[in-house]
Amino acid sequence: MSEEVVRAYFAACSRGDVAGVAASFCPDAVVYDTNHRPVRGPAAIAAFFAEVRERRSGATWHVDTFVGDGRAAAIEWTMLVPRDGRAVAVRGSEHYEFADGRIRQIRQYWTHRPDDPGVGLRDYPYEEDARFAAPGR
Repeated sequence: MSEEVVRAYFAACSRGDVAGVAASFCPDAVVYDTNHRPVRGPAAIAAFFAEVRERRSGATWHVDTFVGDGRAAAIEWTMLVPRDGRAVAVRGSEHYEFADGRIRQIRQYWTHRPDDPGVGLRDYPYEEDARFAAPGR
């Protein structure tokens, strides 16, 4: 069930569906990120991601890898950002906690550089960790 919640949340972010994003989160939800202050509560989280989507010209989010047990999960994701006529892939890694069938907490681990949005992940050897291997690699 938790994977479906995350996929629905990513789809809502990609559509710019503020109500859909907010519905994915518990009332006491918080998003921690290395790039900004914590964002607290479903409405604030939804508004934050709507603003990111708008600022990134209609960015879309995609779940690449999901490893979880219903209480917690590790996610690898890609955000495709239109830039100079092509889609630039921004990649990140997150840890999720769930409660009552919704997202309670996200801890994002990535570093954004506005001058180079495709910089990807930092300092974790994902390619050496079999849990994060993409199918067919």
